[in-house]
Amino acid sequence: MLVNFSKNPIIYVTRDLERALGLPLETKGYFIISNYSAFAKKRIGARKNVFLVKGKGVLDTRELLDLPQVKKFINKIKKPNIVVFKNTIQIEEICQKNGWKLLNPPAKLSNMIEEKISQIEWLGELAKFLPPYRIMECGQIKWLGKKFVLQFNRAHTGSGTVLIESEQQLKEIQDKFVKRPVRVMEYISGPVLTNNNVVWGKKVLIGNISYQITGLKPFTDRPFATVGNDWALPYKILTRKQLKEYNQIAQAIGKRMAQSGWQGLFGIDVIWEEKTGKLYLIEINARQPASATFESILQREKDKSGLTIFKAHLLALLGGKYNREKLVVIKNGAQIVQKVVPIEKSIDEKLLDYNVRKFKKDGWDIFLYNNTELEKDWIRMQSSIGIMEAHNKINHQGTKATLFVSKLFF
Repeated sequence: MLVNFSKNPIIYVTRDLERALGLPLETKGYFIISNYSAFAKKRIGARKNVFLVKGKGVLDTRELLDLPQVKKFINKIKKPNIVVFKNTIQIEEICQKNGWKLLNPPAKLSNMIEEKISQIEWLGELAKFLPPYRIMECGQIKWLGKKFVLQFNRAHTGSGTVLIESEQQLKEIQDKFVKRPVRVMEYISGPVLTNNNVVWGKKVLIGNISYQITGLKPFTDRPFATVGNDWALPYKILTRKQLKEYNQIAQAIGKRMAQSGWQGLFGIDVIWEEKTGKLYLIEINARQPASATFESILQREKDKSGLTIFKAHLLALLGGKYNREKLVVIKNGAQIVQKVVPIEKSIDEKLLDYNVRKFKKDGWDIFLYNNTELEKDWIRMQSSIGIMEAHNKINHQGTKATLFVSKLFF
């Protein structure tokens, strides 16, 4: 399914270039605005439909949209449609002020769906998919000698979710946030599965399920941080019944989002309780999930003319008519991200460049980020084959990624 946005040009504005690469760069009517880096420049070459902003530091999407040179670039395009990775109220205000059409669903709706307290009311009867939970003030929680999960209202990539394993740990958090409402959930042990989906009109397109690589060292220091996806492992560890149950959860959430006026990409995270085999919903990402770009690349490699998750996202946001197209099915491929973590020695840039070139010769794709803040993305490694042998256990291909970053740190 080839697309042409010449009549409805789309400008994707993003902090990180990789987020916008779900479509081929030669797609007509498709433009990208992002931060400049030597790596990004090498990736896009001399293409005039990509505007890389040079400046001090890495600018977020709101900061990019507010720049005079960015406004000038956008205003040269007739009837531009703006798309961002994750919408915010500030981004909405900038677009409204400049008379630009922002295609992303309202930030208010996104927040209501994602935030842990408001989400309960929004889910209604669908809250049955969650693990057993309670909503209460942080200071009211009692330690009962059993570890549990504490979630603050707002969270991103694991930073708002804490595994409480001791009374002392709980007390330290309560001393800081005694009156803050939290969601307390029963601790469920098992692999986390995730997938990207698209609400297109009233239709919910269910994307490919991947195993979520979570808290794996040395890629992150946070136990709940997502560092990658493996699209091969789910088909090795899940039964047909579980795959069907997963799709039912995704479909139910998607229909609820459609009823609320949502359009475009969203993701869900589901944990598989190893003892019982039961699946529990643990996260809804009311935005474009980070894995959507690489999933689309894998889909395109399998079927160049097929419908990818990213392509469906943009068509849905434009309000295009759904004609029973089906997403390309993939059952292989993986990516893993090295986050910015504290290290004792400085990075040898020549060694990094050498390792990147060597890795690419071995069939990997590599993305480098300019981020310096702890736990932000630093190196994204992508493979056309799976890197996980089992839950929390990497295979030979995954070992290569571990060695790649270990050589830089030690």
